[in-house]
Amino acid sequence: MKIAVFSARSYDRTFLSQANERLGNQHELAFLEPRLEAKSATLAAGAPCVCAFVDDHLDAETLAILHDGGTRLVALRSAGYNNVDLAAARALGIVVARVPAYSPEAVAEHTVTLMLSLNRKIYRARDRVREGNFALDGLIGFNMQGRTVGIIGTGLIGLATARILAGFGCRLLASDPVRQPAFEALGGSYVEVPELLRESDIVTLHCPLTASNHHLIDHATIAGMKRGVMLINTSRGGLIDTRAVIDGLKSGAIGTLGLDVYEEEDGMFFSDRSNSMIQDDVFARLLTFPNVLVTGHQAFFTVEAMTSIAETTIRNVSTFEATGRPDHEVQVD
Repeated sequence: MKIAVFSARSYDRTFLSQANERLGNQHELAFLEPRLEAKSATLAAGAPCVCAFVDDHLDAETLAILHDGGTRLVALRSAGYNNVDLAAARALGIVVARVPAYSPEAVAEHTVTLMLSLNRKIYRARDRVREGNFALDGLIGFNMQGRTVGIIGTGLIGLATARILAGFGCRLLASDPVRQPAFEALGGSYVEVPELLRESDIVTLHCPLTASNHHLIDHATIAGMKRGVMLINTSRGGLIDTRAVIDGLKSGAIGTLGLDVYEEEDGMFFSDRSNSMIQDDVFARLLTFPNVLVTGHQAFFTVEAMTSIAETTIRNVSTFEATGRPDHEVQVD
C-alpha cells in the first residue's frame, strides 16, 4: 500500500523505513515535508493511506480532500488524536488508527529529568561554568528523598514516573478516576485533586486532555497548591492555563516550572525557528523566567520509542490492508 507520510523529518524517514523493511517491505513510503492541512492534502492523491503526526491538521476540509484523492486510512504515528475530526472521518468512510502506547518509560524519564534539572539548576550551572563562573550562589536545591510528589493520572506513563520516584524515596500521591493496584504497591496513595495540590512539593501531569480538564491548572488550582511548588507537564499543553501559570510564577506561588508541551505549540514546535522572532507573546514571556525550563515536545524521543511507534504504524497499515481494520483503530463515540 502506498503511504503518504506528512511532516516527515529525517528521523521519521529512518525509523519508518527500517520498520517497513523489518516487517517485509510491504508498503511504498512517500515522505512529504509539509504539514498535512487543507492546502497540502492534494499531495496525498493516489495514496490509500496517509500517515500523520500530532501537529498535522485533519479537519473536515482536509479529510474531504484526502477522501477525494483515494485515502481510506489515516495512520497516526502518535497516541493523541485530538487533531482529527473523527465525526467527519466516519462520515467519509475513512478509518483512523493510532499508536496507543510506545514507551511510557521515555516520557517518564524525561519528566524526572525536568524535575532534577530544575531542582539542581543544572541548566544555569552549565551556563555559569562555561563562562568560568564557579560560584554556587542561587544554585541550591533540595533532596528528592522524602518530598511529596503528586501525580495526576496513573496510566502507563504516570505509573512509570511513580516507579522512578519511588526509587528516590519520594512520598507518592495520585489522583485518577481509575485506581492502579501497581501504584498502591509502590506505597502510593490516591487522594482527591485538592488534597494532592495542597500536599505536594512537586505536581506532575500525566492525564489525557479532555473537555472537562482543559486548563486543569488555572488561577483557582494554583491558589490551592503548596506555595513554591514545582509544576511539570509532559502530557498535553491544554491542561495548563499559561497566563495563570505566569501569574503564579510572578507571585512566587509556583517556584519552578518544567514543560515539554505548550497549549499553543501547534505550528511552532517540531521545526527550527531560530532565525525568526517568536510571535507568541505569552510563550516569549514564559521564556524570560530563570526558574522555567521548556523542551520542545521531545519527551517521547528515544530510539526505543521511535522504533515502537514506527513498527506499530506499519502494522496498523498492514492489518488494514489485509482485513479492512487496523490493529489500533480510534473508535468514534
